[in-house]
Amino acid sequence: MNWTDERVEKLKRLWAEGLSASQIAAQLGGVSRNAVIGKVHRLNLPGRAKAGGSTGASRSAKRPAAPARPANYPARVATRPVARTVGATALKDDVEVALPEMSYVPSNNVVVPISRKLALTDLTERTCKWPMGDPLKDDFHFCGVDASEASPYCGYHARLAYQPVADRRKAAARA
Repeated sequence: MNWTDERVEKLKRLWAEGLSASQIAAQLGGVSRNAVIGKVHRLNLPGRAKAGGSTGASRSAKRPAAPARPANYPARVATRPVARTVGATALKDDVEVALPEMSYVPSNNVVVPISRKLALTDLTERTCKWPMGDPLKDDFHFCGVDASEASPYCGYHARLAYQPVADRRKAAARA
């Protein structure tokens, strides 16, 4: 659809009468509401007039800006600078935390496997894939102990990785 001079004049007239973009689109035919809005913006037409009212007489003139009032408060008095705390230093040495006594009770039935220190390229489907150390260091390796078919980890690392929900809740409650 092309915007002919006749259609543009009709658009301007209907817009000045206060019709909505949807109503104008319906009267013009073959054009969408958004096309009407776009054309109105490209033509830089003023805001739509209110339906049933005059366009210029109903608007009141702008009020002049209020004169600046004199300050009715005293000037700010310079005070000594105060050191502001930043981040975690806000709690520095002011808080005493009572931690419950924790005692380490070694378990007798835990056997820590001796790692085979395998590289990533040496892992198979039946080796433990528990990472050991910092991946950015040269001595990084994987456990490599024989694992069951049902788990990517050996028995020891599977117990570390898959803790029962009740045990996790207890540990979280203690912390």
